[in-house]
Amino acid sequence: METGERTGGAAAPPVPSSLSRQSLRRTLSYTDLLVYGLAYVSPFALISTLGFVWQAANGLIVLAYVLAGVCMYFTAKSYALMTDTVPNAGSVYGFARHALGPFAGFIAGWMILLDYLLIPAYIYVLMAVALGTLIPQIERAVWILALGGVTLGINWYGIHVTSRVNLVSVAIQLAIMFLLVVFALAALHAGRGAGGLTIRPLYAPELFHARSIFTATSICVMSFLGFDAISTLSEEVKSDDRRVVGRAIIGVLFLSAALFAVMSWVLGDLMVGFTITDPASAIYDLSALTIAPWMSMLLAWATATVVGFTNALPMQVGVARVMYAMGRDRQLPAVLARVHSVHGTPYVGMLVTTALSIGVALAMRYRMDDLVSVVNFGALSGFILLHISVIALFWTKQRSGRWVTHLAFPLVGILVVLAVLSGMSRLAMTLGVSWLGAGLIYGAALKRCLRTDLTI
Repeated sequence: METGERTGGAAAPPVPSSLSRQSLRRTLSYTDLLVYGLAYVSPFALISTLGFVWQAANGLIVLAYVLAGVCMYFTAKSYALMTDTVPNAGSVYGFARHALGPFAGFIAGWMILLDYLLIPAYIYVLMAVALGTLIPQIERAVWILALGGVTLGINWYGIHVTSRVNLVSVAIQLAIMFLLVVFALAALHAGRGAGGLTIRPLYAPELFHARSIFTATSICVMSFLGFDAISTLSEEVKSDDRRVVGRAIIGVLFLSAALFAVMSWVLGDLMVGFTITDPASAIYDLSALTIAPWMSMLLAWATATVVGFTNALPMQVGVARVMYAMGRDRQLPAVLARVHSVHGTPYVGMLVTTALSIGVALAMRYRMDDLVSVVNFGALSGFILLHISVIALFWTKQRSGRWVTHLAFPLVGILVVLAVLSGMSRLAMTLGVSWLGAGLIYGAALKRCLRTDLTI
């Protein structure tokens, strides 16, 4: 499939035959994709950022999550459109390469790598915080190394094994979330927090500040990240219907948004009058104070074991696929495209990305809020190029005439992403722009070497 135009000049070196013959195995169904997306997003995602969102939004936690869900819908729609046309394991890298050309594709892949590399690191730190609450004698670094090793071991044996583990993980998380909601409602009924369900977590004029909401929304966006990673599995789907991946992306977003809206409403009212001492452990402190210590222990153990050890699995899978696609096109070292002869996994990509994610987690293990912001910069930058790809491919090149889905939606998506970016921390912007600058320099070097002319 042609994914870019020749730019002229000498022919680029061919992809080594040992790599070009290797491909990922098609073993996944629609249900597998749905479970993968839910496992990536994680039903526990909200509780891990609860304290940070509460502080940033001045208590308007439901509003922040609802706005994040709306923001992500436009992006999910663009992902669905592109996966129907360009089923590529590189996700937004493959889409931008196809619609905008090799150089733009490289930059899109470079920026989304910042997201996909740092999300596993964030999960590693999240797990370390949870286990540190339970066993404070062991340093966070030990837990980070353990999690990285276990997830790599499971993913090594192929996507089919990973999908089975994902299914068990999602089921357990949903059961615990249901239990938390039930006991939180009982605590509200008993007079804790706001003393009942109110509209305050959604809107209160005296608490509303636009910049605060944008900042909170930029944090909430991370809770939804994961539906986009479904696109990295486009080359591993059994069905010949290209719409399967797009339907799974939209489905995961709607399911996640509904869950987060309910959870943030109940917990938002329960947090009224609660003083946050450490945003990273707010859910554990809140549940211990308003429900019972055993609930805090249950959430901590579930985060450390079920969430930590299993939700890092799909994240590790996604980033390895992007590395695989970029290595296959020689946008990154070609060795990253090597596929295991027995398990059908991009094992070199998994080894490299796991090492990088662990390294970041170790460096940022006491700066969880900054890590969240930097992750979002990479994702949102990639989303902008995704929306531009939709406009370029369908509205401009194909002249589809469907101005709502091929022009209006992606334009709104771009504006929403820019608005969320405006609320990000200075550190996140500095590191994100630095990463972009490094990518532009490296991409220019690739273009000079004519390696951006390769097609797949």
